[in-house]
Amino acid sequence: MSRVAAADVHDILRRTFGFSGFRGQQEAVVTRVLAGLPTLALMPTGAGKSLCYQLPALALDGTAIVISPLIALMHDQIRAADALGIRAASMTSADADNAATAEALRAGELDLLYVAPERATTPGFEALLAQARLSLFAIDEAHCVSEWGHDFRPDYRMLRPVLDRFPDIPRLALTATADEVTRSDVLRQLGIPEDGLIVAGFDRPNIRYAIHPRGNAGQQVADFVKRTSGAGIVYATSRAATEQIAQHIAKTGRPTSFYHAGLPPERRSAVQAQFVGSEDMVMVATIAFGMGIDKPDVRFVVHAGLPKSIEAYYQETGRAGRDGDPAEAALLWSPNDFARARQRLSEVEEHRLASERARLDALAGLVETPGCRRAILLKHFGEDPPLACGNCDNCDNPPKVVDTTELARKLLSAVYRTGQSFGMGHVEKVLLGREDDRVRQRGHDSLSVYGIVGEDEAPLLRPLMRSLTAHGMLVTTEHGGLALGPSARAVLKGERPVAIAEPPAKKRRKARTQAANPIGDPLFDALRAKRKELASERGVPAYVIFHDSVLRDMATHRPETLRELGELQGVGAKKLETYGAEFIAVIRESFSA
Repeated sequence: MSRVAAADVHDILRRTFGFSGFRGQQEAVVTRVLAGLPTLALMPTGAGKSLCYQLPALALDGTAIVISPLIALMHDQIRAADALGIRAASMTSADADNAATAEALRAGELDLLYVAPERATTPGFEALLAQARLSLFAIDEAHCVSEWGHDFRPDYRMLRPVLDRFPDIPRLALTATADEVTRSDVLRQLGIPEDGLIVAGFDRPNIRYAIHPRGNAGQQVADFVKRTSGAGIVYATSRAATEQIAQHIAKTGRPTSFYHAGLPPERRSAVQAQFVGSEDMVMVATIAFGMGIDKPDVRFVVHAGLPKSIEAYYQETGRAGRDGDPAEAALLWSPNDFARARQRLSEVEEHRLASERARLDALAGLVETPGCRRAILLKHFGEDPPLACGNCDNCDNPPKVVDTTELARKLLSAVYRTGQSFGMGHVEKVLLGREDDRVRQRGHDSLSVYGIVGEDEAPLLRPLMRSLTAHGMLVTTEHGGLALGPSARAVLKGERPVAIAEPPAKKRRKARTQAANPIGDPLFDALRAKRKELASERGVPAYVIFHDSVLRDMATHRPETLRELGELQGVGAKKLETYGAEFIAVIRESFSA
């Protein structure tokens, strides 16, 4: 490290953050930043991205400018920085002290200053930067700079000229989600050379992935909540669905609320604050929720409908388990999700059509695979994972794969011969030769496809229809009927085989998330109670005091002195000084209990 000695960096890591060593690629990123080299870091959520700019901000002279997309996210990160003794502030439309913050920046009294890209690119803010001593530009959620990204934000594309006006200030871009096309675009847009890319890997081994067909979404989600402990997020596809699903969850007795853009701002702020401070609340929301929340102890994320892309799915599920403890990611989907998504492709600009179609096909591969879910995800991001992860529904209970090529040809033929205007119920009756007035009235009982499917294959028809719809071989008409899709011809001509996974037998599974914390251990419970009390007194979420992993270490090692407590991972100098005596007292009481 040419600008800062390695010993000094490790001292800051231990003293401020309470860690004896770096994790993953953190040290490689920090080394480049401290050497003044432009860098793009792709690091999975929970891998410690914020430390990659917070530590250099403390090691270098001046203030680090952090460009972040959401005000709520900035304020959460400032709260966490304050708890570590880092001088941090933001300049946003929600801050009443922007003038004082600007003066603090000029005076060199800030380690971190958070701003949105809209403010960062204004002439007035550039003039303010010219009056300050800067140490670093950190561009968080950097995938927003690329129009190929899943969350494109035009203001991010205006950042390059600002960065170039300060050529001696290192620039660090960070994101958890970017495929190869997106990462190349981010490098180009932010002026970072290809050798400045550091990929830390995308695997989140603590998250268990499970994907199921959707029936009654509200009841399915409620059943999931009953068997899964901790705070969680449920993503719904519409405002009405958020409210309906929240009603189902409320019947389980769990604290719950809903969040969408139609609510008044003060209501959204209130329920968001309630969720951040809770350890067992379930929030049902549209996809905007969660991006601005720095909450590490979310134990599950449920998608009650199809996400926009694998990138979006990865980012949204990544909001679970950021503290490293076990977490669940469940997805419920239906053929109509894919039908609507493929209809929306007609609205996509021509130059983006191929990439958007490829993204939808990749999603179809994820939901329909009989193999490892994690392997599909990691391959999408260019990795070469093992064939099985042991922590997804298909690895836990491998489904039987059935060759359904001939059955698919029968199903597609029946859709065609009945006029490509009837729903699956009608087509199914025709194929199975069922007695039905509507089938008879339409003359469909005289078609060559009438009765050509035996009862032994009947259970495969619905799963096959879902698979064919997901892959674009069947599409849904505006009136809800089935029609042949562009990929159907290859199947009908025998040029494309079709196989599906038989749904595994349902097994009631105990909540896996409960194993993460030794609930029932009197000392651990007492430490959690003390944390909740301190958090309430200070008006901060419990995890800002200490993560569950730190409390587990306290309960295991039972430190009796501040020095012993300070040796635990995650206990920095500021937290030791602020909270140490309170937790030592709880531990000492346990010896006499």
